[in-house]
Amino acid sequence: RSSVEAYCATIGTDPLLVQGAGGNVSWKDADILWVKASGTWLADAAEKDIFVPVDLPSLHKAIAARNFEVKPSVCSDSPLRPSIETLLHALMPHTVVVHVHAVEVLAHLVRRGFSHTLGAPPDSTIRWACVGYHKPGAALAIGIADALAATPGANVIFLQNHGVVIGADSVAEVDTILQTLVAAFRVEPRRPNGAQVPSTAIETGPDQTWRPVADPLVHQLATDPVLFERLQSAWALYPDHVVFLGPSPLAVNDKDEFASRLRTTVPSPGVVFVRNVGVFADPTLNAGKQAQIRCYYDVLARQATDTPLSPLTESDIGELLNWDAERYRIQIAK
Repeated sequence: RSSVEAYCATIGTDPLLVQGAGGNVSWKDADILWVKASGTWLADAAEKDIFVPVDLPSLHKAIAARNFEVKPSVCSDSPLRPSIETLLHALMPHTVVVHVHAVEVLAHLVRRGFSHTLGAPPDSTIRWACVGYHKPGAALAIGIADALAATPGANVIFLQNHGVVIGADSVAEVDTILQTLVAAFRVEPRRPNGAQVPSTAIETGPDQTWRPVADPLVHQLATDPVLFERLQSAWALYPDHVVFLGPSPLAVNDKDEFASRLRTTVPSPGVVFVRNVGVFADPTLNAGKQAQIRCYYDVLARQATDTPLSPLTESDIGELLNWDAERYRIQIAK
């Protein structure tokens, strides 16, 4: 247990691997599956109790009956909820399972036709499979079950528009595979244009101040013309981005247009992209949302200008935003 918690705390502080409450990790101990609790941060694993024990045989029984709507049975009085993706971890036969939204891999997973461009694994110890986009939870579990059946022995599962799942017998093996994948998929990001964090805030009312986002690279989304245009056509690229930042961006040409658009935009977006000026946020922009904005920049900056992306559909977005499980995760976000 200690080795898993230490590993979670390490990768949880690397924004190119884990963003805020995103991702989940588990390990199996006899009939117990220890899985990260919904809404908790892997970065806190060494200091907080972020794992929940659930009954593994009952999950295996449900999976055998293809009952993917099964609710995990918690084996303690913990007030925390098991991860939305607990079934994903039960499906993988490995002792340790790590699911992350590693930017270097995610930058490929959001591209149109990713599975058709995937070649052979870079290492003989890796056997991978691909799953098309599915809503996290039961639908995704079905897709993974089918992929594992079609590719026996797979220890890496790519999830289109989502992330990567890695299974192994130890933390060390998982990390070796993860680092191999990161190196194999690494893409040099666009060169920043040197724009600085704006020095002044935007006032849109007597009690409403929009302050520049502190991360200087995030402002590339507004000051780099290519990124500014692209965010308007390829905003909803993966679940966590939509859940924490909404279904569409508020991108405006100037501060006057922002004030006008804000009056008709309900609910308030929490963040605005002002062309050639920067990215501004209201006080509701917590650490989780900040992590997602930076992740979006990191993913978008790794796309060639002519690379076709595959945003989530309106139906996909609606399913995420009207889902009680995700509302819970937002509610406890920090």
